[in-house]
Amino acid sequence: MNEKDFNNLVESIKEAGKIKAGELPPSRRFEFSPLDIKTIRDKLHKSQSEFALMIGVSVSTLQNWEQGRRKPEGPAKALLKVASKDPKAVMEALSS
Repeated sequence: MNEKDFNNLVESIKEAGKIKAGELPPSRRFEFSPLDIKTIRDKLHKSQSEFALMIGVSVSTLQNWEQGRRKPEGPAKALLKVASKDPKAVMEALSS
C-alpha cells in the first residue's frame, strides 16, 4: 500500500470516530446493504470468519450485517466504504 492510500484510510477512520462521537456532522451518508457487505468480502476472497477477524469484529456481527439484522456503524462503516472502493489497499493494510 502506498503512503497516500494509507493516509487516506487513517483520516477516514479518524473522521468516522469524530462523527460517531458527535464532534463532526457526517458530510454524506453511506448505507451498505447486506449484499454489499458480502460482495466486499467476496472481492477479498475471505470466508466470514477470516473477514471478521481481519476487520476486528465477531463472526456473529458480520453475519448480522450480511443478513440485514444490523448495520455497520462508525469505523467499521468507514473501513467497509474504503474496502468497497479499493479492496486491495484494505487487504494490504490489514494483512501485515
